[in-house]
Amino acid sequence: MSTNHQTATGATSARPDVSHADHRCPVQTAAMVIGATFLTVGILGFIPGITTHYGDMEFAGHESAAKLLGVFQVSVLHNLVHLAFGIVGLVAAKTARAARSFLVVGGVIYLGLFVYGLIVDNSDDGNFVPVNNADDWLHLILGLGMIAIGAALWNHHRVDQPSSGTRRR
Repeated sequence: MSTNHQTATGATSARPDVSHADHRCPVQTAAMVIGATFLTVGILGFIPGITTHYGDMEFAGHESAAKLLGVFQVSVLHNLVHLAFGIVGLVAAKTARAARSFLVVGGVIYLGLFVYGLIVDNSDDGNFVPVNNADDWLHLILGLGMIAIGAALWNHHRVDQPSSGTRRR
């Protein structure tokens, strides 16, 4: 997209009304990709065939026999959580600070889900999400990965904080 336009005299000048909001730093791109992935997973959880035993899906709870890709136990609630996480990730990708927060806080939430999955018995009423062993491992990988990406990319390019020539002590 060009930010220049021609004036009445034929000269080219910068258009002040056009922002450079389409420039994303790496942490924003990561949040956008991860958000889009969660959104896609949430949608796929509602598609029969991609989700096996679709007819046995419950709103919530361990009784839901539906499995995304035949591996990850899902319910309507689980799919809605993926959709919400996806939307939050896409919205957070608008600024570097929000993108980093999404990645780090989201990673902590997924580590919490990993611990929850280790504690709760898969056939217990407390397993309301629901989660199974495959979900537990995926939550661990997601949690660690999101935190690592948020931390690694944060200092790569900070666009929403002005730089100053002074050092902090």
